[in-house]
Amino acid sequence: MSSDNGPGDGGAEGPPPEQLALIRESVRGADVPRAKPRTWRGAALAKDRPVARVLVDKGVLHLDRYFDYAVPEELDADAQPGVRVRVRFGAGRHRVRDGRREGGGLIDGYLIERRAESDYAGPLAALAQVVSPEPVLGEELLGLTRAVADRYAGSLADVLQLAVPPRSARAERRASPEPLPAPPAPDTGTWARYEHGSAFLDALASGGSPRAVWNALPGPEWSEEIARAVAATLASGRGALVVVPDGRTAARVDAALTGLLGKGRHALLTADAGPEKRYAQWLAVRRGSVRAVVGTRAAMFAPVRDLGLVVIWDDGDDSHSEQHAPQPHARDVLLLRASLDKCAFLVGSWSCTVEAAQLVESGWARPLTAGRDQVRRTAPLVRTVGDTDLARDEAARAARLPSLAWQAVREGLKSGPVLVQVPRRGYVPRLACAQCRAPARCAHCAGPLQAQDSGALRCEWCGRQEHSWHCPECGGFRLRAQVVGARRTAEELGRAFPAVPVRTSGREHVLDTVPDAPALVVSTPGAEPVAEGGYAAALLLDGWAMLGRPDLRSGEDALRRWIGAAALVRPQGDGGTVVVVAEPTLRPVQALVRWDPVGFAVRELAERAELGFPPVSRMAAVSGTPEAVAEFLAAVESPPDAEVLGPVPLPPTLPGRPRRPGAPPPGEHWERALIRVPPGSGSALAAALKTAQAARMARGSGEPVRVRIDPPDIG
Repeated sequence: MSSDNGPGDGGAEGPPPEQLALIRESVRGADVPRAKPRTWRGAALAKDRPVARVLVDKGVLHLDRYFDYAVPEELDADAQPGVRVRVRFGAGRHRVRDGRREGGGLIDGYLIERRAESDYAGPLAALAQVVSPEPVLGEELLGLTRAVADRYAGSLADVLQLAVPPRSARAERRASPEPLPAPPAPDTGTWARYEHGSAFLDALASGGSPRAVWNALPGPEWSEEIARAVAATLASGRGALVVVPDGRTAARVDAALTGLLGKGRHALLTADAGPEKRYAQWLAVRRGSVRAVVGTRAAMFAPVRDLGLVVIWDDGDDSHSEQHAPQPHARDVLLLRASLDKCAFLVGSWSCTVEAAQLVESGWARPLTAGRDQVRRTAPLVRTVGDTDLARDEAARAARLPSLAWQAVREGLKSGPVLVQVPRRGYVPRLACAQCRAPARCAHCAGPLQAQDSGALRCEWCGRQEHSWHCPECGGFRLRAQVVGARRTAEELGRAFPAVPVRTSGREHVLDTVPDAPALVVSTPGAEPVAEGGYAAALLLDGWAMLGRPDLRSGEDALRRWIGAAALVRPQGDGGTVVVVAEPTLRPVQALVRWDPVGFAVRELAERAELGFPPVSRMAAVSGTPEAVAEFLAAVESPPDAEVLGPVPLPPTLPGRPRRPGAPPPGEHWERALIRVPPGSGSALAAALKTAQAARMARGSGEPVRVRIDPPDIG
């Protein structure tokens, strides 16, 4: 810094008082009033359409509407529909000066439209600032987010927080690349294995909008098949959107698309990319530079131009359900996009959810499956081990691995890696009675008992040790492991096979791939790494624990997790074997043995239709304190055909434990009521719940009440 620009002697004390007084007097004497960005006091308004309709980012239901603001002339050029703005919000009617409302706190918002006149008769406040001239909220995205907010009884501002990523000024300043020309239509490839696979690709390439429920064959070809469907859509001059459960799955589809189409034709939208890079990719999609998107849950709102195809892979995965209000599900959002944009729809998985089966049952979508001969050629051999088999081998019963499982492991290790799926991570097992399988509970607080390394029993809730446990149900004194964690299982297998490396994959450290070499890979459900060349065998342990969860979807979810692991195993012709430790007569186990997830989903759908459970009916969960739930239910003007189930107490949240979404705060006792309506009344129910919740928030009285439409777990 030169001496002319730097501070001189005494510069730290600032200019002399005489100079400051001269500056203030010059400003006061100016004839033209200077516009102040906070209030724009004295500034002229825009001559054309001086009213801006703004959605304020408040996220509360009773403010889920648009507010009118005056547009200063200096902001006329940048204040266009879709841009981010800042406005003054919360000023009262008494704070008016020169015909304009002033005061209130600055808050972010979106400019929805410009109008010549306002419907509001009183004075308007002026826009405080146009944050960026980049129009991030187009008409299609606005219509989609409004439809999602109405369906889930939420506010538009909350949905926009999920749909539009946070702004990055550096990403906005960079120009997006020029769009590439449409690629040629791909060949059929492995889609020929499916009965209508070639016709599906041809319809996409010709500009059609087929809707299909795809039951993918086991093996790694599914990512390439998604890439070919995207390429066929791009060949027709339209865009495509693919939503997958996690970043590992997105990376596989990303690699398949890059290998098929090359770089620059699609964008990858995942949280792993970081805020700036992800926002730059999102802008490239909005600007039309990229016509295809692959991403996780948040990508369901990606503003793809000329959308021709939406794809969701493994729609039964919990990751597709958003945990932030209003908690939409990616499958339902993509269904809305397919209806609004009249584009093709593809839901695919190795398994099949009840919701996907309903799409076929209703005729809205067509099945896209392979013949039984093709399924038998690609699926591994599935064998079962039930209680009868465990009872014959006392040592195997105590170790949870009968001789059949040990034999499958030994044979598999001769030719490659072996996968062991354990439904719980960690080390310390929970215990149950060895005779009747009743959970071992603490005599003081009824908490679950756990075995320590020293062999002593300790309560997981209160920490007390139990020295003389006996089963209150049958009087037995012997215990067995209810669910043994992945680390404990890896330790046991390591002792049994000392010459074989043991690797674990779970929440703390998830493996992506493992080499094609003999090894034991112990994984929790959903964290199974892909083996190069496929696994030689797989063990699915503690199946009864997965099936015994008190949840409507326990059977469906257990089958989905089993098939997800078994699909990574080599075909039966190459020696691939899967051993599932579960009762063979149970319906999900039989569906796994026959490799018939579609048949299982169809039967589940028929039973739910008979009982009136989702997805045949629409349902909403209302939870809160008993007084708040009762007051809310009394205020809701439900449709005449609505039925209230409950309320029933919710399990309390233990101190020191992570709080699950929708669970009560630690120390509070909540109840939950379910409101069920038949098909056709779901919109009326959502509107009634939203109106009651908005009135409750506007009054600001009473305890909070949580409302969730179509909860994934209803017990």
